[in-house]
Amino acid sequence: MSFRERLDGLSRGELAGLILVVVATLAGAGLWYARSLPRPVDIAAPSDASSPAVASEPSPSASPTVAIIVDVAGWVRRPGVYEFATGDRVIDAVNRAGGPRKGADLTALNLAAPLTDGTQIVVPQPGAVASGGTGSTGSGTTAGVALININTASETELETLSGVGPVTAAAIIDYRTQNGPFAAVDDLIDVSGIGPATLELIRPFVTV
Repeated sequence: MSFRERLDGLSRGELAGLILVVVATLAGAGLWYARSLPRPVDIAAPSDASSPAVASEPSPSASPTVAIIVDVAGWVRRPGVYEFATGDRVIDAVNRAGGPRKGADLTALNLAAPLTDGTQIVVPQPGAVASGGTGSTGSGTTAGVALININTASETELETLSGVGPVTAAAIIDYRTQNGPFAAVDDLIDVSGIGPATLELIRPFVTV
C-alpha cells in the first residue's frame, strides 16, 4: 500500500493528529537549529571607557627652601647667628636680631642686598666710619668700619662698644696699664666684667 493510500485510509482525527506531530517535529528541528547557530558575544565596556585613560603625571614638587646662615653682629639688640631663607635681605637680618640699637648707622649698610650664606652683617656703632656696602664680606670680617684699637683707645671710645659701659671701659684701661698691651683681641676675656658673650659682641669692632 502506498503512502498516499495510507493517508486516504486515515480518519480526519488521525489525519489531524499526524499533522500536529509533523508540525511539532518541524518546530523542534527549527528550534534546535536556531540554538545551534553561533551568537555574537557582547563585551561590556569599562565604566570609564567613554574617556581615554591618561597616565597622570606627578605634580612637580615644590623647590626646597635653602637655609642661609648669617652672623648678625654689631649695634643690634640681639646679636647672634640666625637662619634665613633664599630671598631674605639685609633688613630682614637686622630685624631678626632685634633691630638696630639707638644711634646705629644704618646708612653704612645696603639694607636691600640679598643675604649670602656664611657671611656676617655688622651694624656699625655710633661714631664708626663706614663705607657703602652690606657691612660684611664672604670671609666674615668687618668691611668698611673703623676698628677701635683696645691698646690705645680712650675710655670714651671704649664705651661706644656694644656691652661696654664706664666700669668695663675703665677695667680695660687698668688691665693694659698693669699688664702691658693686649697681644690679641681674645685677651679681653681676662678683663674683669668681660665674658664670652660680651667678647663676641665687641670682637668685630676692635683690633690690637
